[in-house]
Amino acid sequence: MRVATLMFAGLCLGSTMAQANKEPVEPIAPAEVTDAAKVELGKQLFFDPRLSRSGFISCNSCHNLSMGGSDNLPTSIGHNWQEGPINSPTVLNSSLNLAQFWDGRAADLKEQAAGPIANPKEMAFTHILALDVLRSIPQYRESFKAVYKTDDITLDEVTDAIAEFEKTLVTPGSRFDKWLKGDAQAISAAELEGYELFKSIGCVACHNGPALGGNSFQKMGLVEPYQTKNPAEGVAGLTGKDADRFKFKVPTLRNVELTYPYFHDGAYWKLEEAVDVMARLQLGRQLNTDEVGKITAFLKTLTGEQPSFAMPILPPSTGATPPPQPFR
Repeated sequence: MRVATLMFAGLCLGSTMAQANKEPVEPIAPAEVTDAAKVELGKQLFFDPRLSRSGFISCNSCHNLSMGGSDNLPTSIGHNWQEGPINSPTVLNSSLNLAQFWDGRAADLKEQAAGPIANPKEMAFTHILALDVLRSIPQYRESFKAVYKTDDITLDEVTDAIAEFEKTLVTPGSRFDKWLKGDAQAISAAELEGYELFKSIGCVACHNGPALGGNSFQKMGLVEPYQTKNPAEGVAGLTGKDADRFKFKVPTLRNVELTYPYFHDGAYWKLEEAVDVMARLQLGRQLNTDEVGKITAFLKTLTGEQPSFAMPILPPSTGATPPPQPFR
């Protein structure tokens, strides 16, 4: 990982591909679909609220694909209008994460997909009842048999299908990626200065790689304590170690202008505020308004092509389908 020390006076918009290849950031690669039927099945499950106790909450409720893969709330609202304990991270480019959830308790997307279904504050169902619902729908039985060559539907297959769909939710084609690939006109001089500042003050120590994050865990409030009323302990909630307190997975900066509010507690709504807080608390740097503006301008070049597809037509329920459970 390299932190650039170039002087602004020497910046050149005519960056070549050779120069871009030396950067600590890589372009997002388009998704490669090897099993379209499995992806389509996963898409149906992702949007299906019948996997929840109420029959109203789907994966898309908290990871809305029309809102940057998040829900634009400080913390998500789940079953019976319960407020969740933490900000909902974007599902976009989540396949690039080293682990899932803010504390990394799920090793991959498949493991993560099982969590919300049975979480009493989220979808509040049980895996057994969710599977019973799917088994009661003939179209789902047919789809699972076609994809997995089995007459039964198990949690392993459900989460596998959802994960395969989520792997397609990448956002290539951002203006910054075009610059990385050699298009000197893709970003402005001010945006390029913001990127060089982003590198020179040390942001790339944590926000690097194709997702500009998601590949390490770091303490929130490294130089100064982070003041929050949010009860989340980070990795310490899993390990019980005080050294892991307030250590969270570094979030991706891809599409960050769309995924407000920011941080694990969703405390800051403006990207400029988030930049200022991170510079002070993590790097010990007091940025002026112009510097904050330039870094913010750079971050907005990270918005890529949003997933585009037809909304799935969900299989209709039959009389055998267990009715939605009431809010209680």
